[in-house]
Amino acid sequence: MSYDMRHVLACMLDGGTLDEFQPDVAREMLCGHAHIEGWPVAVIANQRGVIKGAPGERPRFGGIVYTGSAEKVAYFIETAGRERLPILFVQDVSGFMVGPEAEQSGIIRAGARFVEAMATAVVPKIVLTVNHASGAGYYAMAGQGFDPDFLFSWPTGRMGVMEGEAAVSAVHGPELERAQREGRAPSAEVQEAVGAMRADYEEQLDAKYAAARGFVDAVLTPEETRDQLAFTLRVSANYAGPHIGPFVLPPLHAAHQS
Repeated sequence: MSYDMRHVLACMLDGGTLDEFQPDVAREMLCGHAHIEGWPVAVIANQRGVIKGAPGERPRFGGIVYTGSAEKVAYFIETAGRERLPILFVQDVSGFMVGPEAEQSGIIRAGARFVEAMATAVVPKIVLTVNHASGAGYYAMAGQGFDPDFLFSWPTGRMGVMEGEAAVSAVHGPELERAQREGRAPSAEVQEAVGAMRADYEEQLDAKYAAARGFVDAVLTPEETRDQLAFTLRVSANYAGPHIGPFVLPPLHAAHQS
């Protein structure tokens, strides 16, 4: 369902205020400066819903990364790096736009710049998954494969290469379409395989499945999110960077001695 990501951010940010970066450009991606319990942070978030385009442009689908949004975010990440600001990625992303029109607009080049800017940023990266985190968009938004410093999810988070229905369509689509054209039910073997695949995806996309295997650091409730994000920003304030490997806090006795 459509919702306004600004309303979500308003519950986390001091005064509910996000000083947006290029707010009229690529509105399916929100970028801006904010504070959480007084700590400065650069915020990058996916906007959901249907986004009205400029005159003569088609509407855009929020949660999908287009050429313009990839370029906007890449530039903002570089800006945050120059400002030495930690970056908070709020994920509800379904992936990059595909197709001839997207390719002709330069999505591959822009997407590569987005991923490169994120991967080479030497400031702390904090990730919060609130809903979808799918495909290459998940990785571009500082997904687990790029070892962000802190990786959280709400219970509604779903992380994977694709959703179950997309996987079913990719693997069994031709047979399902053939059965529909012929006005018959798919074979028992196909129906069994489709059911098993859907069940596997429902289990493995769940945030609890990811947390149990260390793919996320914690599953947070919305009510505790602001406090936990403030904690990570306090930790990040003592961060020299760049981040290589696990973010390891000093032992308690060493911290006391210092």
